[in-house]
Amino acid sequence: MSELRKDPITGRWVIITSDRPLRPADLAAERQQPPADLSTCPFEPGNERYTPPEITALRDFGTRANEPGWWVRVVPNRSPALKVEGQIDKRAEGMYDIMNGIGAHEIVIETPNHAEELAVMPESHIRDVLWTWHDRILDLARDGRFRFVMVFKNKGARAGAMLAHPHSQIMALPVVPFHVQEELAGALEYYRYRDRCVFCDLIAQELADRRRIIEDSDHFVTVVPFAQRFPFETWILPKSHESDYGRLSSTDAGELSRVLKRTLQRLSQALDDPPYNLVLHTAPVNLDPVPSYHWHFEIFPRIAHTGGFERGTGFYINPTIPEETAQYLRDIKL
Repeated sequence: MSELRKDPITGRWVIITSDRPLRPADLAAERQQPPADLSTCPFEPGNERYTPPEITALRDFGTRANEPGWWVRVVPNRSPALKVEGQIDKRAEGMYDIMNGIGAHEIVIETPNHAEELAVMPESHIRDVLWTWHDRILDLARDGRFRFVMVFKNKGARAGAMLAHPHSQIMALPVVPFHVQEELAGALEYYRYRDRCVFCDLIAQELADRRRIIEDSDHFVTVVPFAQRFPFETWILPKSHESDYGRLSSTDAGELSRVLKRTLQRLSQALDDPPYNLVLHTAPVNLDPVPSYHWHFEIFPRIAHTGGFERGTGFYINPTIPEETAQYLRDIKL
C-alpha cells in the first residue's frame, strides 16, 4: 500500500509507492562523455583565455593569475543570469513587481583534471572546493544588496550541466528564493512551537532509529529523508546546530569532505555514476539571524522525471522506499 509522508520542515506531502517499488537496477543512469578534443573545453588548464578573468584561485606558488598552475579556480559566468553592476531599482508595473537583475553568478572550476569528479577526488582537494564555496559566500555577503547566496552543482547533461569538466556554480540573489522561504517558514513554525530546531530533532531521531542513516561521522550525518521526494535523494547535515555555512570551521571542512566523498561514492556505485544536482541550503545574508534554521546539503540523482501530477499539485510520487534506499547504500563496500 502507498503511504503519504509529511516533511516535518516544510509540511510538504510526498507519496511513497510501495506496490511496485523501483530498485537500483531499474534506474538507468545517464553518463556524460567528455569532448573528444579537450582543447575546446574552456575549463582546461591552458585555456584560461576562454573564461573571464579569474576572481580567485588556489594555485602553485609563483604562478600568475589566468594562467596554468591552479587546482581550484573561480571565474565569472560568461553568460550570467544576474550581474553585479547597477542598482536593484524595485518598482511596480500595475499589480506586478519588478526589479533589475542584480546579483552575481560565478563558476567554481573544481579541478584541472577533466575526469576528476568529487566522488574520486582526494579528500584534501574536496576540502579545498568546500572551503572555496565558504570563502565566496563570505565575500559575496559583504554586498549589502544581496539576500541569499546559493551554491549548486549540476553533474551530467540530464542534471543541467553544459560542460563535462567538473565545476559548480555560485549565485548571489537580491531576494530569498521561494523554496528557501518555504523551508525557513517551516523551521520557524516548529521552533516557535517547541523552542527547538526541527533539523536538530530530525538528526536526533534518525540517529536513534538508524534505518535511514547512510554515513555517520563525529560531526556530520548523511540521511535519506523520511519524506524522500526523488529516488535516492540524500541529505548531509552537521550534527551541531548552525544556520550559516559561512561559519564552517577549517577542521570541520576536512571531515565534511570525507562524508561528502563517501556519500557520492555510494550513489555512484549504486546508480552507475548518475547525473545529479547538489545544492547547499544555508541561511540568508544581510538579514536578521535565523536560529531556527540549520544548513545542509541536498543531493538529487537525476534518474526519474516529474510529470503533470507533480507540477500540477506540488505532490511528489517517489517509487523508491526511503528505508530500502538507505539500506542499499549502506551495504555498498567502499
